[in-house]
Amino acid sequence: MTVAETHCPYCALQCAMRLAPEASGRLAASPREFPTNGGGMCQKGWTSAELLDSPERITVPLRRDGGRFVEVGWDEALDEIAVRVRALQEAEGADAVAVFGGGGLTNEKAYALGKFTRTVLGTRYIDYNGRFCMSSAAAAGNRAFGLDRGLPFPLTDLGDAEAVLLLGSNIADTMPPAVQHLGGARDRGGLVVVDPRRSATAALCDDGAGIHLAPVPGTDLVLLLGLTHVVLAERLADVDYLAARTQGFEDVRRSVAAWWPERVASVTGIDEATLRRVARRLAAAAPHRGGRGAYVLTGRGAEQHRDGTDTVTAAINLALCLGLPGRDRSGYGCLTGQGNGQGGREHGQKSDQLPGYRMLADPAAREHVAGVWGVDPASLPEPGVPAVELLRRLGTPEGPKALFVHGSNLVVSAPDARAVTDRLRALDLLVVCDFVASETAALADFVLPTTQWAEEEGTMTSLEGRVIRRRAAVAAPAGVRSELEIMAALGARLGARVALPTDPREVFDELRRASAGGKADYAGISYDRLDAGEALYWPCPDDTHPGTPRMFTDSFATPDGRARMVAVTPVGPEDDVRDDAPVYLVTGRVLQHYQSGAQTRRVDRLNSSMPAAYVELHPYLAARLGIEGVESVRITSSRGSMVAQARISADIRPDTVFAPFHFSGLGRVNSVTNAATDPISGMPEFKVCAVVVEADDTGVIDTATAREVVA
Repeated sequence: MTVAETHCPYCALQCAMRLAPEASGRLAASPREFPTNGGGMCQKGWTSAELLDSPERITVPLRRDGGRFVEVGWDEALDEIAVRVRALQEAEGADAVAVFGGGGLTNEKAYALGKFTRTVLGTRYIDYNGRFCMSSAAAAGNRAFGLDRGLPFPLTDLGDAEAVLLLGSNIADTMPPAVQHLGGARDRGGLVVVDPRRSATAALCDDGAGIHLAPVPGTDLVLLLGLTHVVLAERLADVDYLAARTQGFEDVRRSVAAWWPERVASVTGIDEATLRRVARRLAAAAPHRGGRGAYVLTGRGAEQHRDGTDTVTAAINLALCLGLPGRDRSGYGCLTGQGNGQGGREHGQKSDQLPGYRMLADPAAREHVAGVWGVDPASLPEPGVPAVELLRRLGTPEGPKALFVHGSNLVVSAPDARAVTDRLRALDLLVVCDFVASETAALADFVLPTTQWAEEEGTMTSLEGRVIRRRAAVAAPAGVRSELEIMAALGARLGARVALPTDPREVFDELRRASAGGKADYAGISYDRLDAGEALYWPCPDDTHPGTPRMFTDSFATPDGRARMVAVTPVGPEDDVRDDAPVYLVTGRVLQHYQSGAQTRRVDRLNSSMPAAYVELHPYLAARLGIEGVESVRITSSRGSMVAQARISADIRPDTVFAPFHFSGLGRVNSVTNAATDPISGMPEFKVCAVVVEADDTGVIDTATAREVVA
């Protein structure tokens, strides 16, 4: 056990922290100064070290024996897994096996997982939970700018802005230290938050600090078209910027002409005067009108729809009309959610990508990466399918019969989770690598215990595209192995034709070579430079390059250097309200928990503060349904239902209910959500569906801990 300067294991803000032993001998986390968190840290970060010696830690491989798990040795577990994988692939081909990764894996592990999948298993079936996180913004960014980096500027740049439009992100709860970067916009009355709830972030607009817009769920795209209409109709656009730095503007101009303010108001519920006020406020802050700067930022609330890519495209179009991207103190960006959501998709976990953000279907990309790996490019599988489609195929006659899960808890986090659970149960082999018994691990044939964040070296890539060092502070428990060691051991048993290093530094050096020349070029980033304190943002193509904190200052990453403006048309929710399901359901996060809650629900100080799911509904809706106080409420869709305690609040629209997605058992809201996907990004429509809300007469509210649910 030692003192280590590292970063938080949770969200993509990657707050800098120090891990040091207390007098009791336990490690404790404390914040340290760093640009993104400014010396602050949220509840999750403060309590993060408590998981390191959790009594619920898995430290021995587990094999299913009937209805229970038995402890087995590593050799026994890996030997049997390898035998069963070989038998399935010999009988049904390489695609009989699939892999599902996670946005919390280090760059090294994400890279190694993609390599292992495509060279050892030889399957095309790989995707990861980042498909649920930022894929629509990634697709829109690639389409518009030729490149996807969540924030193409340092987060600290926001501090001087005069106006910030924030769509679908409750950062006051999800990444509280980031709120400080909105201070400039708030001081100038320029913070605009779009959310159907008066969330903690929307409340930052109070007292003249900004404007909270609460549109009808699923209408963000229409709202953005209306704002762009006003900007153009009132001659507020940066015409010189549009002429010099974009193409496709005329198509966008014609398309938004149909979305005049009165029509937008009838769809979104945002009145005409407010729409004009917001458009004028953003324009006044834009550089071409002498403002101090403006930003348009999107989060999951804008993305997790079947037209999420087009919604983000509309946000980008608005930013381009105002001349923001690539300008000083202005821009467009997406707030990445998961700790390594950015790096996780750059290096091979997505179904169609290779390291360096290369595309698997590109012959030149295949040749480059195959050369680094020492294999024939023709031996690499073709692109697979996005996460939701992959999950739908599990255990079907034509689909994969085995699944490896790394860093994801699908039973809680996937949309239409009851159907996903059925598909997992239909598999011939489910192997879960984790350090606690998640709800997904509870279904596994084998659970392989892995190291945690403070027990391993590696790198992460923050929401800004900044590569940072993760450092070990404590040795892993005896019997626990890293994913790198697990993949190497399985690879040896499966006749791997490639080297599978287990030293993170060696893996990162190989990643650098594989990413060289790609969009996400890490070739010039090294452990030595990071350990010396250099702030390195990709692309960083060589050892003397300073990195690229601000992108698009001279040109965009398109063939002609111009941003692509794309006209888009709203389609609305796939599962819209109707007579037999008259209420909208929206989902989101709470301050105390993270993702599926597999980690945070095991931290007593967090779980005691928020032990169970709840349903937030407006007093008018509650009165109409005869719901009072803390009664239990049942929410039902065409896919399933959940039961949780009612929380009556005027901070939500009367036609909408909200539930957090961190909980399992009766409170699992993803039993209700819709698995319809965006046709471009493959992102599911988590954020809106039609439900029936009623008082639940069972009187049962699920307050079970994570451990009790799994048991």
